[in-house]
Amino acid sequence: MNNNLISNFEDLIRNEYSNIVGIAIIRNKSLVYEKYFNGYTQDDVLHVASVTKSIISILTGIAVDKGYIKNIEQKVLEFFPDYTIKRGEKTIQNITIRNLLTMTAPYKYKSEPYTKVYSSDDWVKAALDLLGGKSDIGEFRYSTVGIHVLSGILTNATGQSLVDFATENLFKPLGIQAPNNAFIHNKEDYLSFLKGKYVTGWIADPKGVNTAGWGLTLTPRDMTKIGQLYLNGGKWNGELVVSSKWIEDSTKEKSRWGEKSYGYLWWIVDGGYAALGDGGNVIFIIPKKKVVVTIASRFMPRAKDRIELIRKHILPLFK
Repeated sequence: MNNNLISNFEDLIRNEYSNIVGIAIIRNKSLVYEKYFNGYTQDDVLHVASVTKSIISILTGIAVDKGYIKNIEQKVLEFFPDYTIKRGEKTIQNITIRNLLTMTAPYKYKSEPYTKVYSSDDWVKAALDLLGGKSDIGEFRYSTVGIHVLSGILTNATGQSLVDFATENLFKPLGIQAPNNAFIHNKEDYLSFLKGKYVTGWIADPKGVNTAGWGLTLTPRDMTKIGQLYLNGGKWNGELVVSSKWIEDSTKEKSRWGEKSYGYLWWIVDGGYAALGDGGNVIFIIPKKKVVVTIASRFMPRAKDRIELIRKHILPLFK
């Protein structure tokens, strides 16, 4: 790597991508680049926003591998036998785990009712109440609050809290420090978590169910481990963490949003696949190049496209 090119690249980050706090790159299983900005270090976790969704995808695959979930064609309501369906509501009865994973479940709202869900005393029930409606099952509809239902499914299926299941089956095997539960009680807490500089933990609802669509904090090195796990076909230090079949299935196109392809809570992009989070948080995996690029960023509305940054300014550094 040319030192002048690296210096120019880092100047670009400081000047044009000022909310980036950490970049770590793996190539052929080796850490080939790591840099932190804005006072952050390799030990600081950051809220990775919707990258959380891709972690939930992994945990769903592990639950399937271990038999807690028979298959993703199971109906959502199978996991909530005490849930009362509203009169005249039929659509929700046919929604499957696959629909949640591929963002093809219908919802009863035009814009996501974050405040309504996050001010309730049971976020899973509040999210279930939003499922269904008059839209068709199978149409792509990106949701963050809605897929909290997946956390409820994993919790009920495994008999463990989501953070305990994740710690035992994913974080601990990869050497990732398990997060503590973090709680928000109002809109101010929510915004503080999104915008705070040194937030930690994994957001959980009042019932102790961790969020599926956002709310997890990780370090850039943690993120590279997730990427390398997928490049390894689901193995870590010779031990199987998640099946290669799940990885293959979840990182192939299952639905589309315009020109964008989507797998099971993974975006399919540029000869690889990516976990993408608001503000510019990324785990980008390119199997043919055996490369993992991770970027951690503080919250910023309308952050500049990180995939374009990777394509134009990062990958050329490693030719």
